[in-house]
Amino acid sequence: MAAAMASAAERAVLEEEFKWLLQEEVHGVLRQLQDILKEASHRFALPVGGTEGPIKQENFMLGTSSTDQVKGVLMLQGDALCQADINLKMPRNNQLLHFTFREDKQWKLQQIQDARNHVNQAIYLLTNRDINYQFKTGSEVLKLMDAVMLQLTRARNRLTTPATLTLPEIASSGLTKMFTPALPSDILVNFYINLNKLCLTVYQLHALQPNSTKNFRPTGGSILHNPGAMFECGSQRYEVSHVHKVECVVPWLNDALVFFTVSLQLCQQLKDKVREAIWSCG
Repeated sequence: MAAAMASAAERAVLEEEFKWLLQEEVHGVLRQLQDILKEASHRFALPVGGTEGPIKQENFMLGTSSTDQVKGVLMLQGDALCQADINLKMPRNNQLLHFTFREDKQWKLQQIQDARNHVNQAIYLLTNRDINYQFKTGSEVLKLMDAVMLQLTRARNRLTTPATLTLPEIASSGLTKMFTPALPSDILVNFYINLNKLCLTVYQLHALQPNSTKNFRPTGGSILHNPGAMFECGSQRYEVSHVHKVECVVPWLNDALVFFTVSLQLCQQLKDKVREAIWSCG
């Protein structure tokens, strides 16, 4: 009898602790997550809540490539490249080419836009309930954490995993029409985000003659194509002769990635606590 009473008392304590977890600790973690993710959203220079003022422009100097063939300055405004000023030294004759974006053109960085949208969706999930709402079950909290973590993982993946593109896709992306003077037909460029870096890749091409004895093997999709890669555009076949990759660190992207990591850890810690409480009371 005494053992049964002790067991009942212990169970009552566990159930009271679980109730406190659902009513107090969960809400504390949710408030912490909201604060962190609102900071993350602000880092994208596009505040949440529809109170967007003018977005500041930031200039970034491209780091020199290993052969110092490409130099330039990129101007970033939120999720758009609003200007690119690029100097390219041609290896064949050391001719220096200079290109800038046309004044009527901007290049949207879809990775930044998508990451920001996922962050704001996570914030919506955290705030989309009445201020006095009380969670009734642990599974309800677990379901919310899974949904928030899914959005945060997608946000992080958009910055850490650039989309692979074939060379014909790069050629038809619209970037070739952004510049003044127009890019020569033997130059391709691609901009993308990789982690906390804004990257520019310049491909110099060699047109293959129709009677070329080279075995033509079109290359597949990749983030970065190597010299020797081949592709066909229109009726012309090309081979990549030189590749130059330059990049610059964007500090606020680094901040955002840190916020994503901290938030995912908080979500996982809360999930572990709730699961342990469910198991203890079960």
